[in-house]
Amino acid sequence: MTPTSTAATGNGPLSGVRVVELAGIGPGPFAAMLLADLGADVVRVDRPDGSGLAIPAAYDLTNRNKRSVLVDLKADGGAERVLDLVERADVLIEGFRPGVAERLGVGPDACLARNPRLVYGRMTGWGQDGPLAQRAGHDIGYIAVTGTLGMIGAPDEPPAVPANLLGDYAGGSLYLVVGVLAALQHARSEGGTGQVVDAAVVDGAAHLATMIHGMMAAGGWQDRRGANLLDGGSPFYGCYETADGEYMAVGALEKRFYDEFVRLLGIEDQAPSRKEFDRWDELRDLVAARFKSRTRAEWTAVFEGSDACVAPVLSLREAPAHPQLAARATFTDHGGITQPAPAPRFSATPTTIRSGPTAPGADAASVARDWDLPARP
Repeated sequence: MTPTSTAATGNGPLSGVRVVELAGIGPGPFAAMLLADLGADVVRVDRPDGSGLAIPAAYDLTNRNKRSVLVDLKADGGAERVLDLVERADVLIEGFRPGVAERLGVGPDACLARNPRLVYGRMTGWGQDGPLAQRAGHDIGYIAVTGTLGMIGAPDEPPAVPANLLGDYAGGSLYLVVGVLAALQHARSEGGTGQVVDAAVVDGAAHLATMIHGMMAAGGWQDRRGANLLDGGSPFYGCYETADGEYMAVGALEKRFYDEFVRLLGIEDQAPSRKEFDRWDELRDLVAARFKSRTRAEWTAVFEGSDACVAPVLSLREAPAHPQLAARATFTDHGGITQPAPAPRFSATPTTIRSGPTAPGADAASVARDWDLPARP
């Protein structure tokens, strides 16, 4: 379908794709934001109670590049209003517990009956079936049972909590978007039809560790924290405190990088070979002592321009000013808020932030016009 309003969809490779998002929190809104960043015309169906993140709507960046309408799905005629949108849409995204959308009258059967080519994207933590499907949960619990949380952190400390990036967004949102785009390709192919995409955080978070499972089966990964090459077990792949209480990140895995690392660190004559595993504790202490001798800024200058694979650990506020990120405009300012720019990048259909988060229900008139919705009382 081709929207009538260029302003509504801007540019990007998904320009012309219409998405209905049933409002929620967590991975669903982020997935819809990614589709919107890529140029899709995303209409968020907000509830009249306005529930969402516990921040003002103007700061909920996961709602950028979207438009909003208000629909009470529990009121008479509410489901029919959503189905009017569905009839004109390519994709729907919902993040309710299993069975809720069906009870509200906007489940897959009702939506696909109205629009057989619709891609119906479902986002949950536990999935649509299984013994925990109806249980409440959050990111930390989903990644806990998949083994991914248990492999992060120091061996003598509790697992390190990676905010909600690993579960909600990496294991959830990104897999939902991949699934939706794959299903959309199928729906638009000759003889293709719409279908349901069941994206569960537990499935995606487990899938992210595919390489690790292979290494473990081959005997190249120990099933415990801080004992492996990529989990902090190696003294040349980890973080070290500097004299000013900041940190440097080291990833000098290959020999040529390791050789440059120990040379620039000033321990070339003392450091053992990277494969002298029985001396790794000695090497770790040596590296830690050296990093504590200078500030983060000083070490950043030492390793600048080298292939030692060493970088300063920056805070969220510091990151936008990093020379590499600044040169690529990885962050951008929009509406007075510094935020990550859309990613990835496209040579023929560049993306942009077209609009900031909109107030719930603010776009009812423009959506009705652009989507040619029927007038309803």
